[in-house]
Formats: sequence, structure tokens, C-alpha cells
Amino acid sequence: MALLNFRRKEAAAPVGANAEVEAFLQDYSIEVMPRTAEKVEDFRALLPAETRVYIAHIEGTPIEDMVATAKRLKDDGYTVMPHFPARIIKDRATLADWIARYQGEADVKQALLLAGGVAQPHGDFSDSMQLMETGLFDEAGFERLHVAGHPEGNRDIDAKGTANVDAALRWKNEFQTRTDAQMAIATQFAFDAGPIIAWADSLKEAGITLPVHIGIAGPAKLQTLIKFAIACGVGPSLKVLQKRAMDVTKLLLPYEPTDVLNELAAHKAANPDFNIACVHFFPLGGIKTNANWAIENGGAAATPANAS
Repeated sequence: MALLNFRRKEAAAPVGANAEVEAFLQDYSIEVMPRTAEKVEDFRALLPAETRVYIAHIEGTPIEDMVATAKRLKDDGYTVMPHFPARIIKDRATLADWIARYQGEADVKQALLLAGGVAQPHGDFSDSMQLMETGLFDEAGFERLHVAGHPEGNRDIDAKGTANVDAALRWKNEFQTRTDAQMAIATQFAFDAGPIIAWADSLKEAGITLPVHIGIAGPAKLQTLIKFAIACGVGPSLKVLQKRAMDVTKLLLPYEPTDVLNELAAHKAANPDFNIACVHFFPLGGIKTNANWAIENGGAAATPANAS
């Protein structure tokens, strides 16, 4: 299904920007948390208008903080997509309350549904499919639902192999065909284009037509990325960071996602039907650092009218 294409103010590509990467970065999204958003004085000075901003809901974050962050971003002109982690939602009534708060206070119409990073469910839900089956998002008139993808597997779901995550994606793909939901897969970050391309191609071979928004870790200290990669279960592509860590000439330099994006963008340019549609940034080194890197590498810039 075609993705929404929000209009953005186009900026001239920076000198030396890779044209393929510039095209690949169009309509990129980014993720924030309430506590990191609080540190940003003005998002309009960093992100293009109508950028899709995911709001990560970490266990223990009050729903009031999530909704307040959503309202702020919505008021600033952004498309807001909060996380709904199934395992921290107690029951149907809680889910309905969250949906009502987001809509009533921030006019939210999009959501990322995922199991969540806790081992034991807090209540009735253990996976995103159960959230979808409630019908509450459809009843509330949500326009878009994204689901999680794992190019290198998910050890919380499959200790070995990918049988369970593959089955879940097939179910979600079928859900799209029998409903009017607009959907896409937003993935965990990875550092090596090879496994990403192989995984994306395997989806097509399996008949999964959901477009992919590929997770990319933004610029950050190498030690920071290795810590997050291990915590999040990133698999084969972790070797990219480990190899870099062994090179003393690069050890103290910040990591930038230049190589992985160059390879993915080149593959997309050579294969226009490649099912990766957008880039989704995890700003592990900071939102400002990530936003500036995207602008410097051909992503749309914040417009002067919106900048403080």
C-alpha cells in the first residue's frame, strides 16, 4: 500500500551530498522519548515540518508525559506516532483510555504497535496482534498503524531462528489485506546493509507487501552504540561496530551511518521496487546531532519560517 507523502519545504542539497542518499532520506522519521524531548528547546529549528516523530514509550513513563510530548510535537506541526507497547498496557480499558487521551489532547491518528521490551506482560496483552484485534484503533479512526520488524531477528521472541517473528509479520500483512489499515514495518536498527537487504528481499519472497521503514542509528559515540546494540539484540551487524572498535584510528571518532546508508541508497537506486521506503532514525547520540547530520547529507532542512 502506498505510503503517505507529506509535503516538505525542499532545501538545496549540501555541497558533496550523495544524490542517491538524498533521495533515500526523503520523508525520514525520527524517534524521541519525553525525557529527551524536554532537552530540545525548539524542534522546529531542527526538523522539517510534518516530519513523522515516533514517541517511544519506555516502561515506567507516565501516560501524561507521553501525551504532553505528543501535543507539543503536534502543535509544532509534526506528524506524531506514539508507541503502544502491548506488554505494559494492563487491559482493554487502559488501551481505550490511552487512545482517547492521545486523540482528545493531541489529535493523534497514527500509532506504532509493538510487544514492548518487558519480559512479562503487565496485564492482558502480550503482543501487538492482540492490540490490533481489539478493534479500538479502527473505531477511533486511526489512519495508520505501524508494526515492528527485526532484520536480524528478535531473541526475545525467537531464541533461535526467526519462525515466530516471520509468522507474526505474515499475520500483520494479512490484517492489512482484510482491513482498510494503512500499514508499514518500522524496524530495529542495524549497521550492515547486507543482512538488511537479504531480510527485505525475504519478505517479498514470502508475499509480505508491507513497506519497510528501515531503522538506522544516528551519529553517536562508538561505545554508546555498542551498548545499545547489545541491549537491543542486534546480531550479525554488531560485527561492524566491533571491527571499528579494533581500529585505534577510528576508536575515538563518532560513528556515522554513512556507509550503511550509501549501500542501501545505491541498492534502492538500482532496484526501484526495493521494499524499503523510508529511513527511520534512532538518535542515540542526540536529536540535534542526528538532525544536523541528516541535513548535511541531503535530508530536508528546517525552514527559516519555522526555525527560532
